[in-house]
Amino acid sequence: MDYAISDAPAARTPLSRTADNGLKIVVVGGFGVGKTTLVRSVSDIRPLSTEETMTQAGRGVDDLGGVTGKTSTTVAFDFGRISLDRRTVLYLFGAPGQERFWFLWDRLFAGTLGAVVLVDARRLADSWYAIDRLEHHGTPFIVARNDFGGPRHSPEALRDALDLDPRVPLVDCDARSRASSKNVLITLVEHLQALASARETAS
Repeated sequence: MDYAISDAPAARTPLSRTADNGLKIVVVGGFGVGKTTLVRSVSDIRPLSTEETMTQAGRGVDDLGGVTGKTSTTVAFDFGRISLDRRTVLYLFGAPGQERFWFLWDRLFAGTLGAVVLVDARRLADSWYAIDRLEHHGTPFIVARNDFGGPRHSPEALRDALDLDPRVPLVDCDARSRASSKNVLITLVEHLQALASARETAS
């Protein structure tokens, strides 16, 4: 999936001197769901990427079902940064989607306040492992359905297929769009704030 730059800022934004609230966010999901695209589209800086060209050596190892046109893959992680306001900065880590790189996920989750699970509604089974690992770690997350076209499933059907807790936010997005990707991250931050407020009320 290519990423669009039509609505990206003309110049990347330097980090504000007033920024004092850094949040680590991980973007996870199956192979080819748009994690690298999302990080690229929304980052205020030129993202660090560990994308490599896919070779014949990967045939028979990687499941290319539904992503046959893909020519590169993330082999470690993507890194980007976005300032939500003058004080709050999100540090974004895009996790590799191929099963042979999943051993990196637990390390990426260390120190993470929350996560975005990016899903392709045509290949929902590819998202189950990500959701399972986040629940295992007790990491709050939201689910973002990336727009690849094709048939649309209702939010209820999508929640049922992913066995999502009703309290987990579910949003639609286009990972190529900066505005859409930023809305995903804002939704996650609002979810984290709501969870923190609920804990304070309960204590």
